Amino acid sequence: MTEQTPALRLEGIVKTFPGVRALDNVSFSVMPGEVHALMGENGAGKSTLMKVLGGIYQPEEGRIVVGEESVVMTSPLEAKSKGIVFIHQELSLAEELSVAENIYLGELPRKRFGLVDWDRLYAQTDEILQKLKVGFDARTRVGDLSIANQQMVEIARALTVDAKAVIFDEPTASLTDAEKVVLFDVIADLQSHGVGIIYISHRMEEIFKITDRISVLRDGQYRGTLTTAETNEDEVTQLMIGRKLDLRRNVSHHELGGVAIEVRNLSCGDLFHDVSFKVRRGEVVGFYGLVGAGRTEIAETLFGLREPSAGTILLDGEETVIHSPIDAIAKGISLVPEDRKGQGLVLGMNCRDNMTLPQIDDLKAGPFVAEGSEIAIFDQYRDRLDIRTPGWKQQVGNLSGGNQQKIVIGKWLSMHPNVLIVDEPTRGIDVGSKSEIHNLIRELAAQGYAVIVISSEMPEVLHVSDRIVAMYSGRIMCTFTSEEVTEDNLIQAISGITTDTAA
Repeated sequence: MTEQTPALRLEGIVKTFPGVRALDNVSFSVMPGEVHALMGENGAGKSTLMKVLGGIYQPEEGRIVVGEESVVMTSPLEAKSKGIVFIHQELSLAEELSVAENIYLGELPRKRFGLVDWDRLYAQTDEILQKLKVGFDARTRVGDLSIANQQMVEIARALTVDAKAVIFDEPTASLTDAEKVVLFDVIADLQSHGVGIIYISHRMEEIFKITDRISVLRDGQYRGTLTTAETNEDEVTQLMIGRKLDLRRNVSHHELGGVAIEVRNLSCGDLFHDVSFKVRRGEVVGFYGLVGAGRTEIAETLFGLREPSAGTILLDGEETVIHSPIDAIAKGISLVPEDRKGQGLVLGMNCRDNMTLPQIDDLKAGPFVAEGSEIAIFDQYRDRLDIRTPGWKQQVGNLSGGNQQKIVIGKWLSMHPNVLIVDEPTRGIDVGSKSEIHNLIRELAAQGYAVIVISSEMPEVLHVSDRIVAMYSGRIMCTFTSEEVTEDNLIQAISGITTDTAA
């Protein structure tokens, strides 16, 4: 491989923004037929480097070489014309158009007089979809597809061009296990045709399963390249964050308080049934299960986003009814949603305004908002949560994923809740920021908060939870303490194999 010409290489790339040197003399290359992981914490420079490659940003120094040709990328279309294809984590599809129109957007096959050749369009698209083994066809409206299937449409775009290199940015974030297998088969097929793959992911198990080499960025600088087969998670993590992580199981060292929230026989249509549990002050209760198990729906019901069809909710021992999020907030329940960008933040708004948004009416001095009070709240939680931002005026959309998540958590902590629900707290966040969020959850419990954590990652629920509620098909199968839970009995429970309550 070393004697080959790289499919793609970036040499000495420098990119600066006001007050920030985002990329500092970064070099990176991918060989034909290689899967090369690009790793680093949120904010390390991965996205900026890829935007330089895609022509969205122009570097102050350095050059891009495709094969043996030095090129200047001025737009994503030019990058695609050079054989550089991006599969983005954030979907960029036109929901009202068909799958075929989305895949060939801007490049629709034409007949005489410029008319679209629909027969050829649909035939070409269906041929690509067959390779991906999906359950929809070229004519399907994209807006009618699940998020996972929309991700597969994004991936299908990569198969329409003679690609030299394909960049996958967190491609499995929305995929089921079966769809991941198909994706990995597609990547293997691209490899076999000599296409270089740049694979950006925070999921270590995927990195070690499919990649050949791993390059690491930290603080905008290149930190080294490792051969995947010759390294391990500890070495990669240390290169990424400059320290070792504490990945031990949770062991609480504080006294638990009274029951903050209790749910008795709660149901919500066909989403979940006869759910009962308690969470005490100072306790973290993790909810774990497969997609569709009903975990998020329970959280949404407790927060007033869904109306229960049966059952009772008690706060501090008193029965209560929650009709809306306004009710939930007033009663001391806060929800950090699964989709922080779509549901938790206003990306075009600054950090201060995002953090104080739910309590804006309480911060008014007459008809105006008391800016000093807003800034004081932001400063307090920026320091408390170690939010890394140049200041409150920074747009939230410019922050790393980990710092965005801290803004959402800070927003709800500033409301002084009794119960904090955190849904998928570290989705799309690097290992270093994950560790910080986990430590924060444990610290909040130690301060007396009752915390519910919903997660699809087994190591996460094992690491942060005092008790783990295992769900299957809308029902609670088992509740385990941190001492008695094992990976085996947890997997059995979420697979519906056992109905015995362990605790």
